[in-house]
Amino acid sequence: MGLTEEIADLREGRGDPGRLVGEFRRATLLVPVTGDAGAGDGAGDAAGGLMSAVSGGIRWFYAFTDEEALFRFARARGEDGQEWPYLALLGARLVDAVVPQVDGPAGVAVNVADADGSMLFPPVKGIVPDACAVDIAADGAVA
Repeated sequence: MGLTEEIADLREGRGDPGRLVGEFRRATLLVPVTGDAGAGDGAGDAAGGLMSAVSGGIRWFYAFTDEEALFRFARARGEDGQEWPYLALLGARLVDAVVPQVDGPAGVAVNVADADGSMLFPPVKGIVPDACAVDIAADGAVA
């Protein structure tokens, strides 16, 4: 089963969160890049120009399961007539290598333009490295 199917199962109440996270980590995701890394509008990020936004004090990296999902996002932003360069990264690489580079909490927002198929992978234990998880206290206790 692929990531989109795992997301659908969880959203319909019959999925398994552990299986979903495992599939997310194994999935190759398309992550748009921007030329204006560090832009004040939240479009870029100091961790390499990966497209992201800040919401609720968390930096969310945009990631998509396929080019069609990325296109729907571009269209929702009114930017479907432009070229959208992207990197293909494993979900595990995003959370294990990119998230620790960010100053502050960060997670991954998958297929955000799909109302029934989107999923957030927040900066919590079991998704991001423990050192980056917002639900782990300095003494190692889970909040």
